[in-house]
Amino acid sequence: MNDVIKKEKIFKHSIDKVWNAISKAEEISAWFIQADFKAEKGYQYTFTSEPNEKGCTTISGEVKESNPYKLVYTWIVAEMKVETTVTWELEATENGTKLYLEHSGISNYEGETAVKMFESFNGGWDNCINGLTDYLKQLVNAG
Repeated sequence: MNDVIKKEKIFKHSIDKVWNAISKAEEISAWFIQADFKAEKGYQYTFTSEPNEKGCTTISGEVKESNPYKLVYTWIVAEMKVETTVTWELEATENGTKLYLEHSGISNYEGETAVKMFESFNGGWDNCINGLTDYLKQLVNAG
């Protein structure tokens, strides 16, 4: 069973623009889901999805680390009560920023649920990175 999802993406945007997009509540809310979030160690955050046919999903957790260009927080899907960890790291490149995303601890879910959650998170993070990409493109075109 895979326990860790890893994603990498290169953006043609400054490291500060990408950092703001993943660490500021108003920006996270623009490209992901409604966020009550502060990139401050110990902050208890909440992400709340828009209601749909399945209801709405709440994700909560605690910021464990927030250094320049590294952000680590726990990730608890409300109905599941299982803690996993999300880590974002940014690295400046010659033409922009390289983003590393890691979601670990998925084996904390039991049995087949772990497999289903891995598949769900894996696709979800692909969608997230696509949303982040679109958001950053809009910022450039708007500015």
